[in-house]
Amino acid sequence: MENARKILNELLVDMFNHILVLEEKNLQDKGVKLSMSEVHTLENIQKSETKTMSDVARLSLVTQGTLTVAVNRLEEKGYIIRSKDKQDRRLVRLQLTQAALDVLKIHDKFHEEMIDSFISDLNIHEDVNLIRSLEKIMDYFRQNY
Repeated sequence: MENARKILNELLVDMFNHILVLEEKNLQDKGVKLSMSEVHTLENIQKSETKTMSDVARLSLVTQGTLTVAVNRLEEKGYIIRSKDKQDRRLVRLQLTQAALDVLKIHDKFHEEMIDSFISDLNIHEDVNLIRSLEKIMDYFRQNY
């Protein structure tokens, strides 16, 4: 059991690190000059239903202060437009520019190709137990972090 725990830990950590490195290399190869943290901030803005700083910070698992620093940088680089809400001027809404949407298209294509590769190489569509196990791991992360 202890050996299985060690192997699982190494696999998860190595997988996470490799995906980040490959994502970053893919973006650099395509001429994107953003960090993975910045790209993931853009991704969380896109995912956000309200596009507010508080919602994006929640999705990004960071404080609003940390998000403000990232948003300032992305706004300076031309990837985000920040504006006050028309009804409630206390709320700041974030909007992605076309440049941000172009970066996210590249990022999404990387993920699609990665998943396609997993499915074709590992026959993952036939392995219900693997999918259930990964879902349980993700549930753990969602509940605890």
